[in-house]
Parts: sequence; structure tokens; C-alpha cells
Amino acid sequence: MSVVNTSKELRNKYNEVRALVERSTSNAKQRFFQTDKLLQAEKTPFEIIYQKDIVRLRYYPPLKTSEIIVDGETVSVAKNTHKIPLVMVAPLAVNMYIYDLFPERSLVKYLRAKGFELYLIDWGRPGWDHNHYTISSYFAELMPDVLAKVRGHSGSKKLSLHGWSFGGLFSACYTSLGDPDIVNLALVGAPGDYHANGELGKQYRGISRKLNWLDKKAGWRVHNTPRRWWRSPGWVNSLAFKLTNPIGSLQGYLDLLKNLHDEEYVISHATNGAFLDNMVAYPGAVIQDVIQYLWADNIVARGELPMKDAQGRFANIKSNMLLVVGKQDPIVTKDCSVAMLEHVASTDQQVLEVEGGHMGILSGSKAPKTIWPEVAEWLATRSN
Repeated sequence: MSVVNTSKELRNKYNEVRALVERSTSNAKQRFFQTDKLLQAEKTPFEIIYQKDIVRLRYYPPLKTSEIIVDGETVSVAKNTHKIPLVMVAPLAVNMYIYDLFPERSLVKYLRAKGFELYLIDWGRPGWDHNHYTISSYFAELMPDVLAKVRGHSGSKKLSLHGWSFGGLFSACYTSLGDPDIVNLALVGAPGDYHANGELGKQYRGISRKLNWLDKKAGWRVHNTPRRWWRSPGWVNSLAFKLTNPIGSLQGYLDLLKNLHDEEYVISHATNGAFLDNMVAYPGAVIQDVIQYLWADNIVARGELPMKDAQGRFANIKSNMLLVVGKQDPIVTKDCSVAMLEHVASTDQQVLEVEGGHMGILSGSKAPKTIWPEVAEWLATRSN
């Protein structure tokens, strides 16, 4: 090999490495300092049709296309809509990115394409002046007004509710108060029996023993303390969520370093990170209710509602019920979720056990092919 050819090859190799370093540096700069430019979330158009304080109701109008791309595959957009509208009930602490994470992995776009008149309840970002919000503030005070707006906008009295995580608990509790026109409840990772919740359940049982001892000996309950003491900031919720899988969280950043040269990978990491790093605070009174009613008293496992002077019971639920549970979900296990079925009066009940963790069973990378079609089909057959 000649000296000229060797020199040329070295120059080409140098230029390749230099380009790689420049590309990686540029991507790293955007990932850590200009993240907003990379985000792919919330690209599906929506309208705000109702707002009260921090709570907003979104409506997703019909898609202006005959087909969409979902996870690389073409999905036809339904020409007709189902008679019964679908309301997505979000949990607390999360931002709404999770429902519309990527243009080709968007749950709201998929459900709209499948012919559902689609609404989403966004609970907003509670500040210090919202620390008086309890769990029942959401399902007993706010949801009735929001669902009245859905009914007025859609012209349909009958509704379906789709609730993920705490949104599933809200949906079940609201229906327990006696709304006979909730036809379908599709609950994804919805908690029920907290003491039957795997490793976390063991911790809840320990907390229950200690708090019950304090109650018997000193008459002390969590609600005896100021609400502001219990407020959980958004960054704490983000950290707690990541600590449910610390190895996976660390591996994600290691993989990012290995793939800084790949713009698509960096964009995907930034979008997922925007959801996990931008979580919302829990109001103080909500945390009081969680600790006392759910962890200590485990009240939902008895078919009762997590509220003072409960006005309803799970026995009031007659809606068709679908429970989606994740085999790898450490936050809400199958045993925790399905326990609520023991108390409802629903004759149409189905449990769909799927691969995935708490976030994955809603909008994970495998959900568009393995979970969304089954949930959409279950709802479709009961929405006309």
C-alpha cells in the first residue's frame, strides 16, 4: 500500500471521527440544554372546551386524514364514530405527554382513529393553594362538573371512562357514587387492595400496623396534621417513579451516552425524559388520604371509597369492566388491581394481563401492537 493511499485513508478516518464527535456534541447540547426543540409529544391537535381553575378538559376533534402510522404500520381512520364517547381520566403527578408521546405512538390519536369521540381530563399543576385538594375532591367534586361538560358537548348522556393508575381509581370511585350512565370502565394499572401489592404491599402493611397503633394509643391520625406538611413536589414524584426501577433508569442514561451520535435515539430519549423529569406535585391533603385511607386503612379493598363520610360503595358499579394489569408492574400488581372486582355488581368483567410495567402498559413501545388494539376492540363492541 502506497504512502499516498495510507495518508488518504487516515484523513478519511479522521474526518469520520471528527463528524461523529461534532454530531454527538451537538446532540448532547440539545438533549441537556435545548430539550424543548427535541420533544415529539403532544402533536395531536386538541381543543380546550372547559377550564375551572387548574383543571382542563380536552377534546380531540376528528383526524383530517384517512390513515395514520402507528409503530410503523398503517391504521385506517374510521369513517364513523361510536355512539358512546370515551373520556380519558388522567392520574395525578403526571403530565399529559404520556397520552400523546410520539406522532407514531400516540394513544389519543390511535383511539380517535378507531372512531371514539375522545376527551381527556387534565388535572393541571396544583400549587400551594391547592393543598386542600383531597382524593375525593377529584372524583366527587370536580369530575361531575367535567363530565357534565362532556355530555353537553357530545350530546350523549352515556359515557365510557378510561383511567390509568390513580385515574382508574378516580373512575371507579366516581361511578361508585351512583352515575348509572357510565357504560364502560377500562381501567389500566388501577389500584385496589394496597396490602396485596407485592413488595410495596409489605411496606404498606407495616405502615398500617404503626399508624393503627398510634390511633389506638393516642388517637393520632395523619389528618390531624397540617396539609402543607404532606405536599409532595414534582421532583420527588419523578425520583420516586425512577426508583421503582433504578437499574433501568441508570441504563437509560448509559445507553444515551453510547448513542449520542444518533439523532433519532436522542430525540426519543428526550421525549421519554420530558415525561419522567417533568412530573407534577401531589397536594398535601391527597397524600394524607393516600397514607391513611389507602395504605393504613386499605379502604378500597373493602369496597369503600377513600373519603370522609363516604357516600357510595363499589357495589354500586354495574358498568362493563376491563382491568389491564402488567406482569412487570411493581407499582400496581395484578392482585392489587383485581381485588376491586370482588365488590362490584358488574356482570361483564374482563382482566387483560399483559407484558409491561406501570408506564409501559399504557404507552410503552410494545403497547400499540399488544395492548391498544385489545382495549379499543373491547370498548368498541360495547359503545354502540
